[in-house]
Amino acid sequence: MSTIGVIFDLDGVIVDTAKYHFLAWKDLADELGFEFTEAHNELLKGVSRVRSLEILLDIGNVKLSEEKKQEYLISKNEVYLGYITKMGPDEILPGAEDLLNNLDALEVKYVLGSASKNAPLILKQVGLLDRFAAIVDGNSVSKAKPDPEVFLIGAEKLGLPPEKCIVFEDAIAGVEAAKAAHMVSIGIGDQETLSHANFNFNNLTEIPEDFFAQFISE
Repeated sequence: MSTIGVIFDLDGVIVDTAKYHFLAWKDLADELGFEFTEAHNELLKGVSRVRSLEILLDIGNVKLSEEKKQEYLISKNEVYLGYITKMGPDEILPGAEDLLNNLDALEVKYVLGSASKNAPLILKQVGLLDRFAAIVDGNSVSKAKPDPEVFLIGAEKLGLPPEKCIVFEDAIAGVEAAKAAHMVSIGIGDQETLSHANFNFNNLTEIPEDFFAQFISE
């Protein structure tokens, strides 16, 4: 068994569900009477559902009671679930399965570390649920990224110290969480946005096959 472990974020790394979040949040913004753009949606990346609603309401300058907020959180999630229950293996992002195959060959264990409370359902829909050693999601944590809680629990699931874990993330909050956990961070996406990551790639297809050798040999 390898002396390192890997923790993957879900949205934007393994699959792209940001588009479905966008559509669901946009439906809500339309109902509340203000515009919600794809640029606004970037602010919600890697953020918990409750915090996402707060950001959305700030954008629209809308004030709601706590009771109403809960109602909208439930209705937004129902709309989102309607989209993700139609997902299939064709929505796995390029390079993801090859990377998992490479880790399997190296006997490197990997877990999921995501803010999404729907992570198990999404992985099941795309046929990847059984490949992960454990799932740490929004149901498992009390603090959202950039707090490192999700990744520290991931390290526990891997049975490894945090400094032996490598995190794949597409969001600034996730990279900050990995840094706070003293883990190696791999930024997937815009390199300027994710400049604080230890390594940067545009997508998973760019990761060299021998990339993990530098960590395993340490």
